Amino acid sequence: MTFKDKVVVITGGAQGIGRCCAECFEREGATVHVIDVKDGPWFVGDLADKATLERFAEDVITKSGHVDVLVNNAMPLFKGIDECTYEEFAYAQAVGVIAPFYLAKLFKEHFSQGASIINISSSRDRMSQPQSESYTAAKGGIAALTHALAASLAGRVRVNSISPGWIDTTGKTFEGPDASQHFAGRVGNPMDIANMVLYLASDKAGFITGENICIDGGMTRNMIYHNDFGWRLKN
Repeated sequence: MTFKDKVVVITGGAQGIGRCCAECFEREGATVHVIDVKDGPWFVGDLADKATLERFAEDVITKSGHVDVLVNNAMPLFKGIDECTYEEFAYAQAVGVIAPFYLAKLFKEHFSQGASIINISSSRDRMSQPQSESYTAAKGGIAALTHALAASLAGRVRVNSISPGWIDTTGKTFEGPDASQHFAGRVGNPMDIANMVLYLASDKAGFITGENICIDGGMTRNMIYHNDFGWRLKN
């Protein structure tokens, strides 16, 4: 999968999954534009701010003229109903749902034929823990936004989403139950997601659009009932 002369845009690309994706695309010859709230040698800005999104899109088009791949990866705020304020919940949706929508809109006339949008959702788009509402709602929103955009941009841009499970970005090795609870026998790492991002962005995935692919080592397929197969609920 070569991306020589391709133009790739990645949100939240300063670290973790986003940084891994950026490095992989760069190794394959792509020109990569990153936006992140963290200071660094990329476009620095808050994705929740409309004017920032407009300046970023203008910067990308001025420098590169078009977009071949858009990866919406930036992480929304993670807070639950007990602590999350109205403003914080709205901010999480702005980063996690509104920004991906608005970037797709801003780039709409500049996507190349056969371009690809890849939205990073989460396995939390289908399962939950307590006190996770702001993040979970944003991830559910971007998963639904994916198939809506796939319909609206049909024939020109393929749109898919990836739902990662537990992805460790620190390089730590996990053993024991943390690893063995996964069917795959380990916790995930950023390359597990980046490999799929590059595949979905390539011509090899030319017949895949409107799809959500869960990459979680099998955790969401693991049926858990109290007292079955060693699982016990602690109240």
